[in-house]
Amino acid sequence: MTAEKTSIDTLVVGAGQAGVAMSEHLSRQGVPHLVLERSRIAERWRTGRWDSLVANGPAWHDRFPGLEFDDLDPDAFPSKERVADYFEAYARKFNAPIRTGVEVKKVVRSAGRPGFTIETSEGTLEATRIVVATGAFQRPLIPPIAPKDEPFPQIHSADYRNPGQLPEGGVLVVGGGSSGVQIADELQRSGRKVYLSVGPHDRPPRSYRNRDYCWWLGVLGEWDKEVATPGREHVTIAVSGARGGHTVDFRALAKQGITLVGLTKSFNRGVVAFEPDLAGNLARGDDNYLALLDAADAYIARNGLNLPEEPEARKTLPDPECVTHPLLELDLAEAGVTSIVWATGYAVDYSWLNVNAFAANGKPQHQRGVSTEPGVYFLGLPWLSRRGSSFIWGVWHDAMYIADHIATQRRYLSYRDASQRQAEDCQKPGPDGAHPDSQHLADLLD
Repeated sequence: MTAEKTSIDTLVVGAGQAGVAMSEHLSRQGVPHLVLERSRIAERWRTGRWDSLVANGPAWHDRFPGLEFDDLDPDAFPSKERVADYFEAYARKFNAPIRTGVEVKKVVRSAGRPGFTIETSEGTLEATRIVVATGAFQRPLIPPIAPKDEPFPQIHSADYRNPGQLPEGGVLVVGGGSSGVQIADELQRSGRKVYLSVGPHDRPPRSYRNRDYCWWLGVLGEWDKEVATPGREHVTIAVSGARGGHTVDFRALAKQGITLVGLTKSFNRGVVAFEPDLAGNLARGDDNYLALLDAADAYIARNGLNLPEEPEARKTLPDPECVTHPLLELDLAEAGVTSIVWATGYAVDYSWLNVNAFAANGKPQHQRGVSTEPGVYFLGLPWLSRRGSSFIWGVWHDAMYIADHIATQRRYLSYRDASQRQAEDCQKPGPDGAHPDSQHLADLLD
């Protein structure tokens, strides 16, 4: 860290979509700030995802308001590399003050003075405020049931890249959300025998009546919901933009050759046990799917829209054998399974942030990203302000709110009462360059 940069008004930690959005809004508000990123801008998009990943939302929707994907069809799903390039281009658009290759190692509140002291890989600096823009995908989460003594590879979806990375043989994919579904599909299409463990989930249509589900959630007001339905705050969502985008249909995946199993329960000497809940989990996903179709139909009728009917969308494939007679146990060796992919989500990691901003369970305490610890802000978390907070455009709007809060605090702190203003006026140079109090002393001496 250069000597002249040892102190800053606001430090933003992380230069993914949240950090770039935060920097834009701070720049608009005239707030001096610095963004530190330990790798490259949008590094998680480049190297923290599998090779064939594309965005789960179309290009017209999953972007910031100030820049389009001008080289893509608006209904296309950008590749992960294209998304990362987009954020780099956006940062250049307003000359964001981003320093890459600098890791923030520790943050503590400064003793006896405002703000925070920050230890980085390139030295120490101080900041009046900290914006934690590291997002929700910080530490890959593998559940404790994962076997400890199996000889074959087990990897998290964060480390999966392509089928050739895994040894020959079958694969158990644990997790029926967007990542698990897309990875299982890719592995099966490459010629692998795949078992997919499916838990409770939501399964929205990719599109319906000529509109993407992102559009439907927008006009139905779902993105603006500020509070999740109790018990559904962390529901897995199965949606895909792969191969041009399609509705995830678990029965179609089974017909394709993937063996569906229920929630993974335990491992014992090479045998994995599954919960007998597969049919119920699929039914719950069907209910979610049909509820959105019903809401869309009602919206069309209420507003008199001329959108083509789509009766085929309500047709359901018959339950496959793996659903009507579900596997409750699987001997991995006998089944030829030689690897496991855990598509089981992520946990946050704030071990470097030593401030009083967390509940007993370690989760950040905040209101729309404004922490209970004065001067600390969080950005990029699910349901930060509403359902849309996890999306690219949603984090942009959340950043605008936080930047406005920071600018307001700066205006309060810049206030000076009459005595302070008078004292400051006395320190201003006179017409001849002398300070007023210096001239007064000279008059007395005369």
